[in-house]
Amino acid sequence: MSFLANWRIGNATLRSFAILAVAALSFGSADEGQSKNFGTRAKAAILMDADTGAILFQHNADELLPPASMSKLMTLAVVFKAITDGRLSLDDEFVMSEHAWRTGGAPSRTSAMFVPINTKATISDLLKGMIVQSGNDASIAVAEGISGSEEAFAKRMTVEARRLGMTKSTFRNPSGLYHPDQLMTARELALLARHIIHEYPEFYKIFSQKLFKYRRHKFYNRNPLLSAGIGADGLKTGYIKASGYGMVSSAQQDGKRLIAVVMGLPTKRARKSESIKLLNWGFRSFTSFKLFNADETVGYARVWGGERFYVPLVGKGEVSVILPRVPENPRLRAEITYQGPLKPPIRKGDQVAKLRVTSQTNAVNEVPLYAAEDVEPGSLFRRGLDSLAHLALGWIPL
Repeated sequence: MSFLANWRIGNATLRSFAILAVAALSFGSADEGQSKNFGTRAKAAILMDADTGAILFQHNADELLPPASMSKLMTLAVVFKAITDGRLSLDDEFVMSEHAWRTGGAPSRTSAMFVPINTKATISDLLKGMIVQSGNDASIAVAEGISGSEEAFAKRMTVEARRLGMTKSTFRNPSGLYHPDQLMTARELALLARHIIHEYPEFYKIFSQKLFKYRRHKFYNRNPLLSAGIGADGLKTGYIKASGYGMVSSAQQDGKRLIAVVMGLPTKRARKSESIKLLNWGFRSFTSFKLFNADETVGYARVWGGERFYVPLVGKGEVSVILPRVPENPRLRAEITYQGPLKPPIRKGDQVAKLRVTSQTNAVNEVPLYAAEDVEPGSLFRRGLDSLAHLALGWIPL
């Protein structure tokens, strides 16, 4: 099977046809055009494969919207990291300040854990209060305990978000209560959920806890998908008037995990039904296909000033992608992308590029590619040739 491949080098693009070793692929039966006809009522949505990060569906996924309590996932990521790094302990205690109590506790008439004013609560309980009950008071107490104020903690949230590659989201508080500059995208919420699932599996278990008892209160998990029978085990709902109803959810079926985000829906019922529809469609309509064997060359990247002009690229093990189940071979578009030309020395095993594969239904996979060989600096003559090629051809390979 052949597909159009783009090798991007610097600002120039060379287009050519490449033949992949995928002739043996078989595609299961499904309704033809199913992916093309799928849609959502959500203002923004995305469906991601949790293992590979492949995007199976997206709708306004990069539009900045108020995330409401879904932004608590960023608060939780900061706390999880602090505990994992040894800077906090689950047994540590924070005080429920008057500000936290008034802003996010009982007087606020918002979702609250109802920790009494000036009372200490353990981080363990505050985490459950945030996850199970979506307690705004718990979120503010944690933020003040770690950074001294909501504002200082919000800056910490932004720093951690940028570290994770979330370039657009902006934070002004740890709870998700309305602020005009508290904004996130569906894509970055999915990336954040994937990070939590992979990096903090022990903490992720809390998201499936259906009941949390605190003092005289019984809090039932607000995630409506936990009892929907679709394998859901997380993550977070959200609602404020400015945002509408949204949810970040994850479910696992037959060893495959998906992450779904919906934002801007008019009712709780719509939030639940759209999330279930998105996840079920993903499990039914997509499967994994192997494109390259382990150590099989995927393509080549241009090297400037090296002992050779190109370095071969391979995956880490087999190169597989998530594609729609369709009754005939799909038409795929692939790009090998990298910041180039590359400069030596390059060591075997260095990640130097990505393979981006897009199906005709706009499912997008990105697979890291690694140098298959060492490339040492070349001679002065070789560097001179490369300089001439750069000046004359703009790095478009011959």
